[in-house]
Amino acid sequence: MNNDPFKEYLKESEPDKASKGYAWSTAIGLQAVDGLKPSQYLIDTAILNIEGKITLKEAQNLINRYYEESPEHSENERTEEADKVSARIAEILSETAFSFSANEYISIHRRLFQGIYEHAGKIREYNITKKEWVLDGATVIYGSASELRATLEYDLSQEKSFSYKGLSMDEIIRHLASFVAGLWQIHIFGEGNTRTTAVFFIKYLRTLGFSVTNDIFAENAWYFRNALVRANYTNLQKGVHETTEYLELFLKNLLLNEKNELHNRNLHISGLLDDEKM
Repeated sequence: MNNDPFKEYLKESEPDKASKGYAWSTAIGLQAVDGLKPSQYLIDTAILNIEGKITLKEAQNLINRYYEESPEHSENERTEEADKVSARIAEILSETAFSFSANEYISIHRRLFQGIYEHAGKIREYNITKKEWVLDGATVIYGSASELRATLEYDLSQEKSFSYKGLSMDEIIRHLASFVAGLWQIHIFGEGNTRTTAVFFIKYLRTLGFSVTNDIFAENAWYFRNALVRANYTNLQKGVHETTEYLELFLKNLLLNEKNELHNRNLHISGLLDDEKM
């Protein structure tokens, strides 16, 4: 998110303003994973909340009324989606409650997209493909519709039983990158998977002792998504192998405050579909 209007709040000496600024900054930045951009009204409303002039619930009510009372604002449904989902992400990130479970993951999707997607909180019943810019139009192989719930529960159970004891920070980062890449690859929902995964992952990282209160997600959400794609794509004929190296750079910036350069152009692979075009 360029020119983040909440950056100043991340440096606030008042913890409440700083935490609210982080929640809103991340919430709005994450809309970029689906090419969405919130309205100026949403940003102005968020600042009122950060300043303590309104509660989060009042901010949500204002946003809902903004679209209910002025139909012209709803002409761009994707902006409405970005505004409402941003407010909901900010609310979830402001809560301390969290359960590392499939039900929690599904509940986050439901809370984020209720009233926006008909399938909010519902596991998809069909297989999907998605053309990826970073793969020059190729797609990741996502989870099979017949095994989604079982796959999600298996991945979470494996992570829950994993021990980080004795691992170096590099090993921890590598494992976390592998875990979140696998969680995302399931793609259990028809839409909204990356935002759901990001929110769930941030909440999980906090249970591991990471504060996750910087602007890395806010400013590099699209990079995060592209890194997830690269961690789940292999094409041996083209010499392309799945790799978590880009996710690891992202996580080192997020969790260790490193300053690795995160450029989407470095992830892009060209020519993957050349044979199909011939």
